[in-house]
Amino acid sequence: MTESTPTTFTALLVTRDETGEQHPAWRRLTRDDLPPGDVLVRVAYSSLNYKDGLAVTGRGAILRSFPIVPGVDLAGTVVESDSGDFAPGDVVLVTGWGIGENHWGGYSQMARVRSEWLVPLPEGLSLDSAMAIGTAGFTAMLALMALEEHGVTPDKGDIAVTGASGGVGSFAVALLSRAGYRVVASTGRTERADELNALGAAEVISRDELGGPPERPMLRERWAGAVDTVGGDTLASLVAGTGRHGAIAACGLAGGYSLVTTVYPFILRGVSLLGIDSNMCPNERRRLAWQRLVDSAPPELLDRIARVEPLRDVFLLAEAILAGRVPGRIVLDVEHGAPEIDAPAGDYAVSGPLDV
Repeated sequence: MTESTPTTFTALLVTRDETGEQHPAWRRLTRDDLPPGDVLVRVAYSSLNYKDGLAVTGRGAILRSFPIVPGVDLAGTVVESDSGDFAPGDVVLVTGWGIGENHWGGYSQMARVRSEWLVPLPEGLSLDSAMAIGTAGFTAMLALMALEEHGVTPDKGDIAVTGASGGVGSFAVALLSRAGYRVVASTGRTERADELNALGAAEVISRDELGGPPERPMLRERWAGAVDTVGGDTLASLVAGTGRHGAIAACGLAGGYSLVTTVYPFILRGVSLLGIDSNMCPNERRRLAWQRLVDSAPPELLDRIARVEPLRDVFLLAEAILAGRVPGRIVLDVEHGAPEIDAPAGDYAVSGPLDV
């Protein structure tokens, strides 16, 4: 342990009792409390995703083992390493690989992880900007890459983005627009149309236009492709309305996990449904996506999409994100924003308005 490495640190630890009820609480831990891994990281920032909101509030079956620290993203500095690939002082990030679900995640000032999960911080990104991107921006980039590889080019027609006011949706609108696509943003918050237009949306529509099950197995060919963060009937509507040889990159289920559709769009129009797995994405593709994000997500875009909040406010922020009141991205300051220990969970006020 180096001199700059604290002997104790703050973490949000979730336990579960014999009835199955989950209990999150701020704890003072030592590195001996951390799970196995060959790299010890001093965490500077994490982020708040919809999945994290479910984990912190205990409303979804997100956490798979107990006790556990939530937080599916983290960025920080290596302080100890038994890996030949990383050394103390390296700046790194982790998204996915089950952290914050199966393995202790980013809501802790120290994290022990496996070296194969780490991505060196790309040149041109700071630790907080990496978390402004986080799983959301990374997922959006994977969706863009999948559409490109399927031959869905900007000249083919409109691209729909559902859940466009959320983290993945906001990034998808911006990244697709910057890549030359005409983006139609679907949102339940049409009062934010100006903000979506500023991100690059050529048109903003209400989610009600896509929210119900399609009236027929195939609708008019409206979309050359889509990035869907919603699932359920919205995804079914996209499938029915996608044009010949179009593709939909599916990466979310905020509107439901079931999909009721027919084979007609697939066999008569050659529509493709592309699953986006940002959690277990292979490392080579992962690093390629992050490198593309350096150029595709400049500081002015991140400033528009994201804001920084202290980790101690995560309980109220989790409630807000589940209620759809957190547009864009929330970066959590872990290093300097942790609470005083023994403070009751959820006993903090958000430092400012929730609007980005």
